[in-house]
Amino acid sequence: MAREVFGWSSLRPGQTKAIESVLQGRDTLLVMPTGYGKSAVFNVAGALIPGPTVVVSPLIALQKDQLDALASHPRAPQAVAVNSNQSEHQNEEALDAVERGAARYLFVAPEQFANEAMVQPLARAGVRLLVVDEAHCISSWGHDFRPDYLRIGEAANALGRPTLLALTATGSPPVRDEIVERLRMRDPRILTHGFDRPNLRLDVVRAQTDAEKRAAVAEQVAQLPTPGLLYVATRRDTERYAEVLAEGGLRAAAYHAGLSAGRRREVHHAFQEDDLDVVVATNAFGMGIDKPNVRFVVHAAVPDSLESYYQEIGRAGRDGEPATITLHYRSEDLGLRTFFASGVPAAEALRDVFEALERAQQPMRIREIAASTDTSPRTVGRLVNLLDQAGVVTSSRAGIRARAGVDRDDAAERAVEVAEAGERIEQSRIAMMRSYAETRACRRHVLLAYFGEESQELCGKCDNCESGVAAEAAADAADRASGEADRAARFSPATNVRHTQWGSGTVMSVEDDRITVFFETEGYRVLSLAAIEEGDLLTVVE
Repeated sequence: MAREVFGWSSLRPGQTKAIESVLQGRDTLLVMPTGYGKSAVFNVAGALIPGPTVVVSPLIALQKDQLDALASHPRAPQAVAVNSNQSEHQNEEALDAVERGAARYLFVAPEQFANEAMVQPLARAGVRLLVVDEAHCISSWGHDFRPDYLRIGEAANALGRPTLLALTATGSPPVRDEIVERLRMRDPRILTHGFDRPNLRLDVVRAQTDAEKRAAVAEQVAQLPTPGLLYVATRRDTERYAEVLAEGGLRAAAYHAGLSAGRRREVHHAFQEDDLDVVVATNAFGMGIDKPNVRFVVHAAVPDSLESYYQEIGRAGRDGEPATITLHYRSEDLGLRTFFASGVPAAEALRDVFEALERAQQPMRIREIAASTDTSPRTVGRLVNLLDQAGVVTSSRAGIRARAGVDRDDAAERAVEVAEAGERIEQSRIAMMRSYAETRACRRHVLLAYFGEESQELCGKCDNCESGVAAEAAADAADRASGEADRAARFSPATNVRHTQWGSGTVMSVEDDRITVFFETEGYRVLSLAAIEEGDLLTVVE
């Protein structure tokens, strides 16, 4: 099917395993780097499975790319979409084509599952495969959480519980666990493949002042092979850097969420067509970018997490050729990330939303709650999400409803606890980002360990390896390890543990004298093996 319909001479090992798993009717979570070919899995599986395949995709631009890719193969089954860019008549025609069997693939945004007029025709059509692209968006511990994704598990039941295929490029073990839980996946097969990208060279450049860092960024980008991406923290910086680079002779353009939709499309298209040397962007740019020849990704600002960083650098070197990855770093820059990560809502605001739901005594939409509480819909959405995670409200296609028998003060308190736990998670992610930037170890080791993969050999393709610092750090660790071997033997990545104070956790990585553990309510913590033993702090959960 891959060869004769889609023109691919071969499939990668991870793709083949995932397709086989789906064809066996087994729920599957596939974790693969950006650009590795996750869409090929549902393309081939959807063509082989009798009945419709529904693909949940968060961006209309991403849906269009996937539709165009399928349309480029004349022998592939027809694909259609339902989204807000189309007229109601066009959306009705798309659903009718699926129900009649004329179209086999349907691309939808997650918010469409709130619409009964869409769910009912799909239930009648007998959907056989439900694909959740960018599945980390369903995890509150993921770097790009979207409340609309929470509807998908319920929608799967309404569709007759088809086989589920969840796809993500940034699923660390805690995120994977939450994807499985929130999608209500049944005995899923979890496949991870291809996190090691040996063609990417990893560097961190330290700077003492902001002016020194800006000069170093501009100088480096001006000398690198193009095309490439420069990520910055603010909209203003996209314009500043783009202007400086353009003055130096590069075809550079700024990209951020404040630009008009037309301008964003224009920049996106120009980059894809090699009409730009550099796009200077906030993190608004990138999802759905499938450009094989990106020769560098440079960060002038520290990302909010290693998940975000890995996804952004994964846009480089998809053709397998060498690419440069550089993080320009000042420890003071982490203060901005800490500011963005902070902010637990007031209990009073949560109480007001819960009271509005109680008074209504029927499901309410976000806009209705916003009007009732004189609060913006965006703020209400966040508050409702916290109340939902706290288990004091329920969300369905009909709307949001307060759970009966829950005291409003208790509801607010439980939601605040959820928010505080989320803030601790965010702060711990920033700490892990600092750990990567300041490590003396092989940077590839650090990245792979974060995603639950072990690597024994030094990569030789990062600044620490090239300078010899990583070898020195490894030798120092080996010297310390002589008394730590027995302590470390009890733990390995993915081991479930319980801490005397922080509760349940999962071991993320093991070094010679310490381990990194993700705790459900505390986030990432680095623990000394000696301290664990002396205080009997950690037990393995069988």
